Amino acid sequence: MKERFDAVLFDCDGVLVDSETITCSVLRDMLEEAGWKLTLAECMRIFVGKAVKDEHALIEAHTGQPLGEEWFVRFRERRNEGLAARVQPIANAVAAVAGLSERFQGRLACCSGADRFKVELQLKKCGLLPYFEGRVFSGHETPRSKPFPDVYLAAMEVLGVQAGRSAVVEDTVTGVRAGVAAGATVFGYSPPEAGHDAPAVLREAGAQVIFTNMAQLPTLLD
Repeated sequence: MKERFDAVLFDCDGVLVDSETITCSVLRDMLEEAGWKLTLAECMRIFVGKAVKDEHALIEAHTGQPLGEEWFVRFRERRNEGLAARVQPIANAVAAVAGLSERFQGRLACCSGADRFKVELQLKKCGLLPYFEGRVFSGHETPRSKPFPDVYLAAMEVLGVQAGRSAVVEDTVTGVRAGVAAGATVFGYSPPEAGHDAPAVLREAGAQVIFTNMAQLPTLLD
């Protein structure tokens, strides 16, 4: 049976690795130290799906002080320490990716808005890096990050696949919009746990399929 897609392109945070609570806990603490007091839930609502570096104007407006590159370096260091100690794979993600890697003969990619060091640290920690070796794409290395399609277009070019034959797996509105803008079919992952956008908003952003468990993905790709 001919496959409906030629490649599967995954977001990283919240789709492959359960990292958002860890990252936002560090960010919340550092924002409070800088003068912006938020609950963890508020911090996640504001920042999940976005690159912190792209939100510097918002942060400065609420802290009332300019934040230099040193602040962002400290944030990345503290975030990476937390992730290295505690990050875990999303439930059933490893099994799903392993099966899809064999099925699609390695035509998988990880396309994240985060910096490459963070992405590869998490994939390695969670036993996922072998399935994406040489096919990790960072929004920090493209002209524009999500919600623009650049990171997905870069992956499609390297894999040699057409947008219309590519499946994208995302869990936030920002990511869904990036996949749609790239011309891919977007699958919205929306489990009930905190840190993922709701099914309705993912569908409104353009996700064609909504699912709640990574174990469902291989069948949905048929």
